[in-house]
Amino acid sequence: MAAKRHRLAQRRKALGFTQEGLAERLDVDPTTVRRWESGKTEGGPQPWLQPQLARCLQVSAEQLEELLNEPVTVDGEPSALNVDEQQHVEAALAAARRYFDGPVVDYFRHQLDTCMADDGELGSMKTLPTVLGLLRAIEQHGREVQPTVRRELLSFGACGAEFAGWLYRDVDDPVRAGFWYDRATEWAQEAGDFPMQGYVLLKKSQMAYDARDPLRVSTLAQAAQDGPWQLPTRVRAEVTLQEALGMAMLGEPLPTVERKLDDARQLLAQATTDHEEAGLLGAYFNDSTLLLRKASSFTEAGRPGRAAVVFGDVLANASLSRRDTGYFRARRAAALALSGEPDEAARVGLASVDVAIATNSLRTLRVLAEVVRALTPWNGRPAVRELCDAMVATQAAAMTRW
Repeated sequence: MAAKRHRLAQRRKALGFTQEGLAERLDVDPTTVRRWESGKTEGGPQPWLQPQLARCLQVSAEQLEELLNEPVTVDGEPSALNVDEQQHVEAALAAARRYFDGPVVDYFRHQLDTCMADDGELGSMKTLPTVLGLLRAIEQHGREVQPTVRRELLSFGACGAEFAGWLYRDVDDPVRAGFWYDRATEWAQEAGDFPMQGYVLLKKSQMAYDARDPLRVSTLAQAAQDGPWQLPTRVRAEVTLQEALGMAMLGEPLPTVERKLDDARQLLAQATTDHEEAGLLGAYFNDSTLLLRKASSFTEAGRPGRAAVVFGDVLANASLSRRDTGYFRARRAAALALSGEPDEAARVGLASVDVAIATNSLRTLRVLAEVVRALTPWNGRPAVRELCDAMVATQAAAMTRW
């Protein structure tokens, strides 16, 4: 979990320096300044650079020391613990078997919740370091804690590992995604968390969709639905939608797919009146999510025009995170391209490119690459050419950025 020196960054910005501008004044690489402000460089700037840095920031040596040694935050969020609680966490990490208890797990859970809340705006690349830090703490200390705490720790760890799997999916790294999904299953089994095991199967089915593997989409979704666990109603609705998607990919008749989609809608309607399910798995799954997944099923069932309309309706509500807005714009662009609407597909796709770059969503860029391939027959049109040029520039930048 990397500390972040926000006051250092605030002082830099107050004086009108960009990270690159300050780096130039100090004759260092811009990545060095970024490391200082992220807390990734132990102790901050080297001692021989500190006097020059103090002059650039117009502070005394003592004031610079304060900027470099502000209270630790995690992933940009102030610690939720007071001084005594912070000391308790530090003691837990130093002597896990004696001190690692429920409140410390709750603290880690709070940090994971913060990461999940910020992921859609910050992007996976910025979220992953904190999540992986939490998981490393579990791996390091999980063998040292009391047995009763271990089950609670591993249950939380399964949630974190599943989230790490999703983050790696978004940066288009299926190998690491699969590793963390498997770790989530292992920890959930040891913790006796049966619903999480079914939930991970759902996520693996969704990853199979990323890989365009219709048979695994279908069988993994069925395994999640039929397993020896009681899934929350929202998750059952999401699994049912995934079954519909698999059916569409495998060429089942559209009326059969639509019946399965209607089953999912009815389950979600039941879940909205199920107040005791608040905070459980799948809490994010709502009417908008259902419609987006429904649109994907229409695309796979050979009805891209209907899919484009549904994608457009949800996007018009402006209810999605920045990263998800970019991703589903790309999905809408793909549907429009398949519908024979090249200019609109290119326009929507172009609007998705900048968001994909800003949020480091390689998954979105992969969909946009599919859009470009689908638009090949219309390469001579100005709008399509503009999208193709933007993607070429993006891929060139990605070679150095990622």
